[in-house]
Amino acid sequence: MPPTPSHSSLVPQASRLLLRPSLQVSPGQSSPEAEDPWFVGLLALPQASCLLLAKGFVAPFPHLPTEDSWMLQKPLLGHSLVSLSDMVAVLGETTGCLALPNLRDKMKHHPEGYRILQERPRIRLSTLDMSKLRGLPDGSLGREYVRFLEDNKVSPDTRMPPKFVDDEELAYVIQRYREVHDLMHTLLGMPTNMLGEVVVKWFEAVQTGLPMCVLGAAFGPVRLSLQVLATDLVPWAIRSGRNASCILNVYYEQRWEQPVESLRKEIGIFPPPAIRV
Repeated sequence: MPPTPSHSSLVPQASRLLLRPSLQVSPGQSSPEAEDPWFVGLLALPQASCLLLAKGFVAPFPHLPTEDSWMLQKPLLGHSLVSLSDMVAVLGETTGCLALPNLRDKMKHHPEGYRILQERPRIRLSTLDMSKLRGLPDGSLGREYVRFLEDNKVSPDTRMPPKFVDDEELAYVIQRYREVHDLMHTLLGMPTNMLGEVVVKWFEAVQTGLPMCVLGAAFGPVRLSLQVLATDLVPWAIRSGRNASCILNVYYEQRWEQPVESLRKEIGIFPPPAIRV
């Protein structure tokens, strides 16, 4: 029987990037890795822990300017008002300083992405016609999205608005990323259990470079079956993430009737492995 892969074997790409001498780029120079969203996310990882502590707690109002939030000294992990979802959201906002502008630029240079930035659609129960989506044919994006929500007992309204992103346009980019997360589950065919979430995070990490995705992808497998992740699911998620066009450049609200298989091919997502997750 082959040995079970270690946790470190799941992140060779990260370790190679961090140790590679070519990453020492002088001002004014560029490197091929600098264009890779995965690399952009890795650059921001060292800031994560100190930023989380400095940000203090999640305030009950829509936006907290980052220059003011540095004055909050209460440790995030110890504050009684902070939930796990709050901590994940704050991590995404406070460490996305490199990845978010990169994602925005990709949207600005794509016709559909640019229109999304201009119109700023929201995916919420108040904007969705759930009855109409339920009535769409099986296999369509809308029908399978609603099926995913109902089967996993989740709601698009649970995505909290950004509080630590000062730029209004970047705030929308991260809000959009959060609201299409369940659509990524639908397109990738992954449930909301721990294994499914880790696979989606690998895909999103390669796609977006957001540090919270990189962290979730790299450290999520500690409690999971490393064998199935290392041999099947993670390689597929990474290949799909690299091959796919930017997931934020799809106006999903106008694609509800499109078959999931057709949209996967259009975006560049490879068919999921025949594994029960």
